[in-house]
Formats: sequence, C-alpha cells, structure tokens
Amino acid sequence: MVINFSMQAVKGFYDTQKALLLFILIMATLLFSDTVYALSKVTAVVDKNPAMINESILLTVTADDDVNRNALDTSPLLKDFIVGQTSVSSQTSMVNFKTTRVTKWQIVLIARSPGQFIIPALTIENQQSEPVELTVIAAKEADNTTQTDIFVTSELSQKEVYVQQLLTLTIKLHFAVDLKSGNLTEPNLTGASIEKIGQDKQSDSIINGRRYRVIEQTYAITPEQSGKFTLEAPLFSGEILQASKRRSSFLSFAQTKPVSILGDALKIVVLPIPANYPANAQWLPTDILTLHQEWPTGDEEFTVGEPITRTITLTAAGLSKAQLPKIEMQSTAGLKIYPDQAELNAALRNERLVSQKIQNFALVPSTAGDFILPEVGITWFNTITNKIEVATLPSRTISVKAGEGALKDNSLRNSVDSATLSDNPTGNTAISADKLTGRSPAVVTEVLVQDKRLQWLFLSLWLLTSLAWLIQFLYSKNKNQKEAKDSSHTMSRHHSANHYLALLAACKKNNAEQALQLILPWLRQLLTINKSELEINNIAQAQDIIQEQSFSTALNDLQQHLYGKSAIDGAPSWQGSALLNAIQIVQKQQSEKVSTHQILPLNP
Repeated sequence: MVINFSMQAVKGFYDTQKALLLFILIMATLLFSDTVYALSKVTAVVDKNPAMINESILLTVTADDDVNRNALDTSPLLKDFIVGQTSVSSQTSMVNFKTTRVTKWQIVLIARSPGQFIIPALTIENQQSEPVELTVIAAKEADNTTQTDIFVTSELSQKEVYVQQLLTLTIKLHFAVDLKSGNLTEPNLTGASIEKIGQDKQSDSIINGRRYRVIEQTYAITPEQSGKFTLEAPLFSGEILQASKRRSSFLSFAQTKPVSILGDALKIVVLPIPANYPANAQWLPTDILTLHQEWPTGDEEFTVGEPITRTITLTAAGLSKAQLPKIEMQSTAGLKIYPDQAELNAALRNERLVSQKIQNFALVPSTAGDFILPEVGITWFNTITNKIEVATLPSRTISVKAGEGALKDNSLRNSVDSATLSDNPTGNTAISADKLTGRSPAVVTEVLVQDKRLQWLFLSLWLLTSLAWLIQFLYSKNKNQKEAKDSSHTMSRHHSANHYLALLAACKKNNAEQALQLILPWLRQLLTINKSELEINNIAQAQDIIQEQSFSTALNDLQQHLYGKSAIDGAPSWQGSALLNAIQIVQKQQSEKVSTHQILPLNP
C-alpha cells in the first residue's frame, strides 16, 4: 500500500511539471509573436461603385497592425472629393495561438462632380494601398439606375431679386433608412443675412415607389449686396442603423454606418436699388404692401379730453419684421398724439413670409371743433411690376364736442356775470328826490313859490341829507360785498385745500386715474383764490396757463400712461412722485401770489 501511494504521488508531480512547462511555452510564444509581428499590408475599399453625385461614399482603409490613429494622411483625397466624417477603430484577436491586430479607418467622401475618379494610394508607415477606380454618375442618370437611401434637396423662391428683397430657401432631407443621429449645416451666402423660419416639419413622401421620411427646414434670406452669388450646398452628416449580419439574434446589436450627403449649390442674381426710387423714402421691395385702419365703433363725434384710439396695420409679403417701416401721424393743432409701441408679427403663408406691424395711436383733443387728420402714406417698390407705388390711408375729419364739465363751467360763469351786472348797473347812480323826501312835486313847488329863501334852505338840507344817505348806502354795500368775497375766498381756500390733499394722496398711491380727475378741480379753485379770470377746461389749457416745465412734463407722462394702451405684458405701473413734486411747486407759487394780493394798503 505504501509503494502504490508513492507511485501515484510521483505521477502527479510529473503531470504538474508538464502543465507548468506547457504554460511557460505558450507565454513565450505569445511574447515572441508580439516581438516579431509588424505592419505588412494596407487595403482600401469603397462601399458602392458606381456612386451618385453628392451622395456619401464610405472608404474603408485597413492596416494589419495596431498603428497610431493619426498614421493615415487623407489630404490626397481633397483633390476630387469632399472629406467628411472620419472614424478610427482598433481590434485584437487570437486564433490558434496566432494574434491578429487590425486598425481600421472609415472615411466619408462626397464627389464634387460626375465622372471617372481614382482614389489614390494611401500610405501608412511605408505601406501603401492599391488605387481604387470609382465611377460617379449625375443625379438624373441615377434616377433610372439606382435609388439612394438618403438625399437632400434645396429650392429657392426666386433666383433673381433686388437688394434687401427677402427670398425663402426650403431644404428637405429625404431618408428611407433608420437614422441614429445627424446634423444638417445651415446655408451660407456671401453678403446676406439668413434666418431660420419656424420649426422643422416632418412628413412622408413616396418617390419612385419608395417611401421616404422627409424633414423640411425653411430659411429667410435677405441679400445686402448686389451681384451674382452662389448659395453653398447644405451638407448632412450622420449615422444610419444597419441590421446585424449574424444569423442568431442572441446578443446581436445593430451596427451603424456614417453617411454624408451634399445638396445642390444654387445661383442667385441680386439687382441694385433702381435709380428713380425716392432718396428720402425707405427702400421696401415687395410684391404687396397694404395699410388698414380701425376706429372706435359707433362714435361719430368725440369729446374734449377723452382719448380716441386709432389702429393702423401695415402688412407686407416678402419683408422681414425688421424691414417694416415706422408708421407716423402728423401732428394737428389742438390734438395731442400718443403712439404706442408697435406689435410685430411674421408667419409663412403659402410658402411666403408675411410680416405685419400693428401701431396704436391715442388721440386726445384739447379743444372742441373739427380736426382734419392728414393722409398716411408708405412708399414701396412693386417687384412684380417693377414700379414705385404708395400705400395710403385717406385724410379724415373728426368732430369733437365740448365736455360736460366745460359746459357746466361756462353756464355757471355766465350766471355769475349776470348777477354781478345786476348788482352793479352801468351809468351814473341817480337817487330821486321824491324817494328821499317823501313829498310830491306839487307840494315842493308850492313851498318854493311862497318863499324863495326857504327854497335855498330846503335845497341845502335836501342835498346834505341825500349825501349822508348815499354815503351810508355805499358803505353798507361795500361792507356786505367784502364780507361775501371773504366768505367766498374762505370757501375756495377750503375746497382748494381738500382737492390739493386728495391730489397728493392719489400721487402717493400711484393712482393715475384719480390724479387726472383731481388736477382740473384743484387748479380751478387755486385760480379762484388768486382772483384770476383765466379759464381751465382741459389739461392742455392747464399746461399753457401754469408755466412750469416739471408740471407739463409730469402731465404728459400721466396721459401717456393712461392713453398709450401699451400691449406689452408686465409694463411698469405709473409712478406719481414726479407729478407730486410738480404739484407742490405749483401750489407754492400760487400761494405766494395770494400772499402778495393780501398785503394791506398803507392808508386803509
């Protein structure tokens, strides 16, 4: 038993030694193979031959060794091709103890023109590939011979335009395979501004019996220089998904293939501005431009001080929002004009860009009467007829009536004047002797006839009595009038103080509507205290009478806020601090005038 055990131990020892030697031999072989393995071959192949113009051609260059990623020089390809995306991969494998290393370059090429081409020999570490002959056919020839998986088309709305005349470019990417990723370059034109319009559109299309998915992009191009130009072709670069070549779907993954597609370059002719176009008019090249206006409905007659909203809309095809001109109204005496900030819009209508500007005006009449609003005109150039045209809104007459407040003030003023005239009749004041003596004319005559001396005596007494009575009458009347005026001034001061305090409170609360309502009553009472005969029926008269710059500016800002009707969301609210300071200045100035009027005479 002891001997058998020993023999088994010896046999196990030799098996272990044998396995160890085998492992060492394998490792040595691997190390030796790494030492002697070197680059020996470079190959180059294309994925299609013939190929279409502007269609991507995938050139695969393979080196049978692990070499540097930058070892391949692709500059010789630039002579006849556009070189697109390049990807590099390395792979190491071992079969039957033989190690294989491969470095692979995949280069996307696009032929610049149809014809016969030769891809030159490419060099990697002193090893060269064989040249590759390639046939590139035109798109029209390819339509009858082959169908591509992906292609790009470009279309211009016009190929001959004027300077600053907008034209649209439509680019469509057609693909019949699954895209993993992709990027389409934006168009480029020398001396022109290019802006994308809207979002990408997606649709389906059937071409030559094959279904394509279509992605559409639209651009607005505005040339800024005249001459002949070439619009660079759009380039699509991306990756498409390819089904795995393995028979079993277990652990199989879809493969990707890089592609690049070049669209067609387009020629454009840009004409200069015609010499006969007015130098003082903004250059507006378009095929249609219109003006439209809107007024408050149902109002045939307007009121002094109340705002009138006039809306003017300018619509033009083939012009961008930035090109639309400013809409202006000429000023008219007695009518203040407050323009609002314009609203701009643009959209595509039947593949044409249509832009629109909406301008609101607040018209505030300061006096009653008829006002003639001059016509509004916009000069533009018709690109269809090649003629200069003017879009106009005809002149219009509006009637403005006095406000109810002004009518009441005039009526009250006329009543006061009538009362004053009745209390102070014109002409010399004559007092009848009959009324003063209470005697009849016959009695007086009889007394005078009887005694001439008594006549002079009675005449003297009569004159003295009349004079005393007249003095007493005038003194009482002046006293009553003074008391009435003092009472009136006291009441005016009281009302003015109330209006003044309420106006200050409205300004502090930034209440624009209440502040505007209190300004005229406050000023009327203030002028009444100063014994002024000036009339204030509206804001314009207030600005003319109160010669204070800060006051006029604050009132303009207040009316602009109330009547501007700004369409901007989140517009800042009115701040009453400026009007508050101006009111305090005017109040102080008028109060100083009152103090000057109330100085007592030296000899009362």
